[in-house]
Amino acid sequence: MKILSVSDVVAPILDQHLPTRPFPDVDLILSCGDLPPEYLSRLVNALNAPLYYVHGNHDIRYEEKPPEGGYDLHGKLVKIRGINILGLEGSYWYNDGPYQYKEGQMRSIIRRLRPTLWWRGGVDVVVTHAPPRHIHDAEDLCHRGFECFRWLIDKYQPPYFIHGHIHRNFFDPAERVTVVNLTKVVNTYGYFFLEIESRPKA
Repeated sequence: MKILSVSDVVAPILDQHLPTRPFPDVDLILSCGDLPPEYLSRLVNALNAPLYYVHGNHDIRYEEKPPEGGYDLHGKLVKIRGINILGLEGSYWYNDGPYQYKEGQMRSIIRRLRPTLWWRGGVDVVVTHAPPRHIHDAEDLCHRGFECFRWLIDKYQPPYFIHGHIHRNFFDPAERVTVVNLTKVVNTYGYFFLEIESRPKA
């Protein structure tokens, strides 16, 4: 399955060429947050692919105008073509705004998901806005990563952990990726393509 992940900034190469469907083989769109809902709606309509998203800390407009055809992934584990995908929204708490969480709050959300993760055989792709602690993050509260995300990686070892929130330009796609055990942690600022094989049917 070919996945387009996006976050934080409208990518001109995507937006300007959507009428020509530059990427017709995209099977799924994942948004890691902080993007205009109209942009995500254009991606859905142009690429004819389903959209699953988590809120970034600036996505307050989604309450009034969510992306068309989008599915809010926060706190859920969904199976798409045999692939288990988990979503966790928001940033580390820094000014009591929306979609901000303290470490204990995010840890509680993950704890509630553990029975589902066990029952469904783990997770293949984790989609978040904030990064894991000490992986692509920063020391200020706003851009600090979550310790419990690192625990999630160590415990379940998903093939991919995709996040946004950390603005950085990349000259080589490999610069986006940090490998932790069996997990590729990807900063999807702008956009990123990944391909993942569906799990074989039991």
